[in-house]
Amino acid sequence: MIDNDCVANRTSATNRAIDAIDTNDTSDTHRTIAPSILYYSTSVALLSTTNPDGSTNLAPMSSSWALGDAIVLGMALGSRTASNLEAGSDVVVNLPDAGLWRQVETLGDLTGNAEARPGHQHGAAPCHDKFAAVGFTSEPSELICPERVSQCPLQLECRTVSVEHDALRDGFLIVQARVIRVHADASLIVPGTDHIDPKRWKPLIYNFRHYFTLGGQLGESRISETPAPQR
Repeated sequence: MIDNDCVANRTSATNRAIDAIDTNDTSDTHRTIAPSILYYSTSVALLSTTNPDGSTNLAPMSSSWALGDAIVLGMALGSRTASNLEAGSDVVVNLPDAGLWRQVETLGDLTGNAEARPGHQHGAAPCHDKFAAVGFTSEPSELICPERVSQCPLQLECRTVSVEHDALRDGFLIVQARVIRVHADASLIVPGTDHIDPKRWKPLIYNFRHYFTLGGQLGESRISETPAPQR
């Protein structure tokens, strides 16, 4: 049943908020635009997947999010990574820090396919051993087949749960995976805990096709488990 009094109160509060806006301000601060990409400050990840011959493919991506131990990944169809995941490969989500941006950019020019993908903006030169090509070293995962990137401070071993084409049919693959093991550089861990120190972790961020990282702390959530020391 709808509580009419509640609806009326909310409507009244909304109207008061609208009335409180300075109607004398006629400046137009927003414009309608059509950007070619929407990489609005997302973290870069390097995905390790298993090739048909058992070797490990490595590719950068910046369309992902995490909720609990679930990771959702999005990528264009036609890549070696997408093909491996569709074939059932598990995945390591390797998280590079800001110092690795040049290797990440170089990695974007390579493909594990035998031929470059037509129209791919990074050129995608065929390369079988991407680790060696960009100066990375691999190390075995503990619970899944794809190898990890030693240089990445955070490495998430993930079991692939579902692989689907995007609902809009725009040529993307949507992958859901479950994190089953987390490896963290010891320098990032709050001593005596399993928490990452956010003051030490400097992720590589892809911001409208430019590379950035975090600046200084502005504040913290009231539910933070690693509160800043009181001064």
